[in-house]
Amino acid sequence: MAGGMDLGNGGKGGKKPLDMAVNLVPFIDLMAVTISFLIMTAVWTQIGRLQVSQAGGPAAEETPPEQTKTVSLTLAITPEQLQLTADQNTFEPIPITRDANGKLDLTKLTERFKQIKEQFPDQSAITLQTDDKVRYDVLVRIIDECLGNALPQVSVMAAG
Repeated sequence: MAGGMDLGNGGKGGKKPLDMAVNLVPFIDLMAVTISFLIMTAVWTQIGRLQVSQAGGPAAEETPPEQTKTVSLTLAITPEQLQLTADQNTFEPIPITRDANGKLDLTKLTERFKQIKEQFPDQSAITLQTDDKVRYDVLVRIIDECLGNALPQVSVMAAG
């Protein structure tokens, strides 16, 4: 009785034997679909990941100092404005505005980043000091803007 389940009655006493075949095909189908779904969604978790380090902590990679000219670039973010500081030079505050569609308008910030990259072409690090009241979507949009303007080393710290 391959594939069946014998419950040991053996047909004694005139009762019907309790032999039953369990159909495993629906279970296998369910597992195949579940595994396929998990594999496909694993790709999206890699794409949607932000690579951000915490400022003030130990560096992930210790590299020897090179003879490149860079500045300590800091962007203070509040719900109302952005304040960019390069070493001791503080730029004019940029008000946070939205366009007619409600999308965050960061064209002035992009212009400032381009000015800094012209002065310091080796600049790749920026620290974002964010206020607790700043919305998450605003922070993500600003991080994307930093990455899009050749500032891949983004650190985030609380304003204080």
